[in-house]
Order: sequence, then C-alpha cells, then structure tokens
Amino acid sequence: MDRLHLFPDTTCIKNEKLVIAGCDLSTLADEYGTPLYVYDRVTLETATSIYQRTLKSSYPGKANITYASKAFLCLAMAQWVQKHKLWIDCTGSGELTIAVRAGVSREYILVHGVNKSPDDLDAAVQYAGTIVVDNPTELDRLSHLSQKFSLPSLWLRFRPGNTVDSHAYTQTGQVDSKFGMAWDEILHAGKLCREHDLPLRGIHFHQGSHFRDPSPLGFGIERSLDLAQELSLGEVWSLCPGGGWGVAYHEDDLPQPSIKLYVRFITENVITKCKTRGLSLPRLHLEPGRSIAARAGVAIYRVGAIKQTINRTWLLIDGGMADNPRHALYGSHYSALPIRQPERNNTERVWIAGPYCESSDVLIENLPFPKIETGELIAVPTSGAYHLSMASNYNGALRPTVLWLQNSRARVIQEREKLENLFCRDLGID
Repeated sequence: MDRLHLFPDTTCIKNEKLVIAGCDLSTLADEYGTPLYVYDRVTLETATSIYQRTLKSSYPGKANITYASKAFLCLAMAQWVQKHKLWIDCTGSGELTIAVRAGVSREYILVHGVNKSPDDLDAAVQYAGTIVVDNPTELDRLSHLSQKFSLPSLWLRFRPGNTVDSHAYTQTGQVDSKFGMAWDEILHAGKLCREHDLPLRGIHFHQGSHFRDPSPLGFGIERSLDLAQELSLGEVWSLCPGGGWGVAYHEDDLPQPSIKLYVRFITENVITKCKTRGLSLPRLHLEPGRSIAARAGVAIYRVGAIKQTINRTWLLIDGGMADNPRHALYGSHYSALPIRQPERNNTERVWIAGPYCESSDVLIENLPFPKIETGELIAVPTSGAYHLSMASNYNGALRPTVLWLQNSRARVIQEREKLENLFCRDLGID
C-alpha cells in the first residue's frame, strides 16, 4: 500500500491495526484522547543519520546539521537535538528560551529572524553561539551592543535574487523578498564589521522551503562564494546554503525526495566552486528543515460525524486548522488511512474537515478512502513539521497531547492544554 510509505519507518499493520514503534495507535487514542500527535524516534534518527553520513562521505571540510525549531520545538525535541550534536536554529527569544531551558549548549544555538527585537538581540548575545544578521538596522544595533558585551559569531544573510520551485509563501530568495540583504548591502555590512571589529564569520542564504530540485541552489552558492572573496573572510569561515528539503505528503508525491541527492549537490558545488576561486573550504552548515521531523510525526483524529452533500462525502473530525493550518495557508495536499483495517478497499472519495467555523477548515480533499463509520480513528502521516508549531486556540481549541514513541513505549512530551489555559493570561474587568 503506497500510503504506508508516507508513515514513519517503524509503521506496520498488526492485528488489522496501524502500529508505530510497537505501539497500537487505537490504544493510544483511547488512552490519551484525540486529536493526538505521535513522534517516532527511529524515523527522526534515521533521517539525521543519512544527513550526517552523507556529509561526512562527500565533504572533506567541517560540516554541521541545523535543526529548524520552527518545524516543531518543545523541551524534549531540543534535548534530542542536543544529544545528537545538531545545531538548533531559533527565531526570537521564545524559541531561544526553550533551547536554553532544555540545556542546549551555546555553541550549538543559531539565531535567525527578519526583525529581531531588542529583547531578541539581548537574548541572542547572552545565549547564542551564532547570530544570522538579516538587515543593516540589526547590524547597527549589534554594533552598539558590542561596546558592552562580547558578541557571538555573526553571519550575514544574503538575498541571492532567485528561488527554489515551491509555493509562493515559502519562497525566500527572490529580489523582493523580506528576508536578507542584497549584494551591495552585504558588502557595506562587511565594511562596517571591519571598521567596528565585529566577529563576521560567515554567509547565509535561503531560497525557499519544501522543494525537491536542488539545482537553483547552485546560483546561490556561486554568488555567496563571490561575496566571500569580496569580503576576504579568511581561511576559517562558514557558509550556510539554507535548506528546507521537501518530503512526500501524499502518495502522488512518492518516492520521497532523496536526502543524499540534496546533500551531494551542495557539497559538489561548494567544493568545485571554491577550487576555481582559490577559496578555502568553508565550514558547511545545512538546514534540513522539515525533512528531519515531518515524516516522524503522525496526527490521529476521531470521526465525529459523516455528512453527505450533493457531490461530497464529508468526514468531520475533532481536529483541523487549529492544529494544522497548512492546508488553509498553502493548499497542502495530505493523505490518510483508517487505523482499523487500513488495508480495506477504497470505495469512495472523501473530504476530511475539522470542527472550526471556517470553510477553510479542511485537511484533505477528494481522497479515495474506505467506507468507515462514525467514531472510527484516522491517521494523517507526515504531520511532524509546521503543524503544532503553527497551532492556535481558534474557537477555544486545546492544543493536543504529543507522544514520543520508542521500543513499544509511549511517553508524553507535551500535555493536552486544559480549559483554564485559555484564560490564564486574562485579567478581566469589574
């Protein structure tokens, strides 16, 4: 069954039920309620291992992998990142605080952000090992901070002027993007760093997220290496060509995009183009984005009602855009399986929607599916990235329980919100 390839590596069918990491999903749903999110540790570690082994075999210089906090962050995930010696990118003081609370070492913390507040910069200077400078205003603020504090390493974020093939909302490298600095701005920033003795150590660029063809990165790499020459960064410097490598969300997207292809394209381009320019190999940093976390996560919902309209069969579930806004934002294309007897024949096409007061609260459209009954459970694969990190309390929704699955054991890493959480910030009026 093609859809099983969308699920975590440890997924199987046992006693006619979906099982992940030896855990029966229907049992978990009964115990912890729905909506419910589960993460398979084996899948996280397999993807990470492929990145690390491919980098080691294809790049002779030093290299690192950076986990994207924005994909999904909690204390447990940050602790897992630290254990595997991954860097962690944090946008703002909120994500940074979680990483610090989890015990992530300063040297592994990298801070991003297109408009870092004074509080963000203060926290970054105090706790981070690297700050990616997005704009001249930010660099000016850091220059003033350097008069009182020792700054971490600084990378300049370059806007190369082209993008990857992705949704318009996830493209970041174009000429008019809000992210990064143009060529002349980077050169001016480099000059300021020299004049004020700021610790400029690298160049970062990012052309977009969730892409399957790495070839546009060649342009960004080439332009960034030209900048490195212009800036005279020296023998020891860092280059980060962003990341955001794609994953398969639907059986039509299979096979899964090759991590090895992505890594080798970058390493070969960097090696070749450094050689032609007489540049020393930089410390190479990759940001895999969703390709580490997405397939490790599965969302579990219960069907509360089935509604038949003129042209559609609606499966109405107990979660939706409050825990996964990606379809509403990007029209993202998902798949699903029933947890009980997942190998049943598909006999109809269904639209799967949530309980919220928005017509955009639809997770899946026109999906071939078996005939199921009210009360059944369904599992939506590839739910590990950009779901819970973008979740909301719309309509008073409570963020779901999150489980960590390993060796037939389930561990709660985030508890379900309680009703009192919805007004814990409120002061009320007389």
